[in-house]
Amino acid sequence: MTTFKPRETLTEQVARHIENLIAFGQLASGQRIYESAMAKQLDVSHGSIREGLLLLEKRHLVKNVPRRGAFVTELDDFFVKSLYEVLELYLCHTGRKLARQWQQKDMEKLESLYERMSICYEKQDLLVFLELGIEYTQASLAYADNYFIMSAIDDLWPSAKRCAFVAFRHASHQVLEDNLTHMRESIDAIRARDEEHLVSILRRYADQQCRQVLASLEQQPREHHAAP
Repeated sequence: MTTFKPRETLTEQVARHIENLIAFGQLASGQRIYESAMAKQLDVSHGSIREGLLLLEKRHLVKNVPRRGAFVTELDDFFVKSLYEVLELYLCHTGRKLARQWQQKDMEKLESLYERMSICYEKQDLLVFLELGIEYTQASLAYADNYFIMSAIDDLWPSAKRCAFVAFRHASHQVLEDNLTHMRESIDAIRARDEEHLVSILRRYADQQCRQVLASLEQQPREHHAAP
């Protein structure tokens, strides 16, 4: 049985559990999520499952269809391209601010994350590498200083994690090396306060990862679920 964290509300705990099932491919694209089965599995009420699914709809992982139920959002070309187009805009906007305003503690955190990811790469610890990569990107967005951007980013993270896992699950060493290279180049550009070079790196990275996700989706066997 899942162990829940006491500091989170029950709805948040339920949403986090289902979010991870989707992000790590245990619930497939288009698959229906049955409230009764999930409530029994987690030993919570149907209402808690329903509230968690509503929260995940806001985070773009679930589509609630009236009189039909909840379905995992389809991970298709349009969804992936839309996600990375928006992420690129946010990364470039906040990257400029970070390049202008970073403090030493920011650089120390980015360098530390890079070193930890390098170790994970050597150990081929894929899941920790993925989590650290998300943390690195979140740290680089700390200078957004915009309520609407930060709110939007919070809702996009689960989909970003889901897409990154799709790419990494079928990853060659080259995909992981590409991520480390991007981080090394971006850290150097931030340290040099070179906004234009940093923006070019971020744009290249968003385009590269988008293509990697799409390529990985093409490699996956087509699964047939009762999608809405």
